[in-house]
Amino acid sequence: MRAYVLKHYGGPEGSLLMDVPAPAPRPRDILVEVRAAGLNPVDFKFRQGKLRAILRPKLPLVLGNELAGEVIAVGSHVKRFRVGDRVFARVAKDRAGAFAEQACVDEDDAAHMPRNLDFAAAAAVPLAGLTALQALRDELRVEPGQKVFISGGAGGVGTFAIQIAKWLGAHVTTTASKRGEALVRSLGCDEVIDYTIQDISSEEGRFDAGFDLIGGKTLEQMFEIMKPGTRIVSVAAVPEPQTAIRDLGGRRALAVVYQIASSTRRRQLSISFHACKRQRTR
Repeated sequence: MRAYVLKHYGGPEGSLLMDVPAPAPRPRDILVEVRAAGLNPVDFKFRQGKLRAILRPKLPLVLGNELAGEVIAVGSHVKRFRVGDRVFARVAKDRAGAFAEQACVDEDDAAHMPRNLDFAAAAAVPLAGLTALQALRDELRVEPGQKVFISGGAGGVGTFAIQIAKWLGAHVTTTASKRGEALVRSLGCDEVIDYTIQDISSEEGRFDAGFDLIGGKTLEQMFEIMKPGTRIVSVAAVPEPQTAIRDLGGRRALAVVYQIASSTRRRQLSISFHACKRQRTR
């Protein structure tokens, strides 16, 4: 079969479209005929070697993190899928393989496609959609009636985040340009801050939870607009130490690196929290 293979880290010359053996499903795998695959920033960052501190699979490796297609074979222990099922999947981080004519996916990493989606649309859902779902439901634990701030709501993850936050019952505010305002409002956003002319720091102390998709100055200002004791999840900042321990196989050495790299941001968050607390007790 044809596949897009990473042979060595670096520029585009390290990857090429080539013939490789078709994968064989393991007992818990489904074998998918790939009809569409999603392309994300993580794909070119992985190709460049920027994620080697986190993931170091053996090369050569078929690239690609999300796909949609049709099941053409199932492993002996598979229970949820049958040949002919239309599925979409976010493949395991250490496995990849979506940029190919066929891919093996653990059945726990796949789901049946909604009937109203075509393959191209379905392939764009898993990575961005799961990022938003995990941030809002699992990390921030958004509840009905809460006020949630999402930076960059018109982007890929942001468009899912707005809809999920509304589904969870939240009142949602996001940043967008004038061009993106119609899009985010069509997704259910309650309030829109035009970041080209407005400063979000004027919203001080309003929000119960924050989901940052921009980083930099925007993340710094988000510390000022949260209620004391609330949480911010960022996909654009340096990970904090717990990420290495909980999500990356308990790698203590990597946790130390993250602790050093994120120390300034965590210290800033602590200062912002205590400043807000003092203002509330005056």
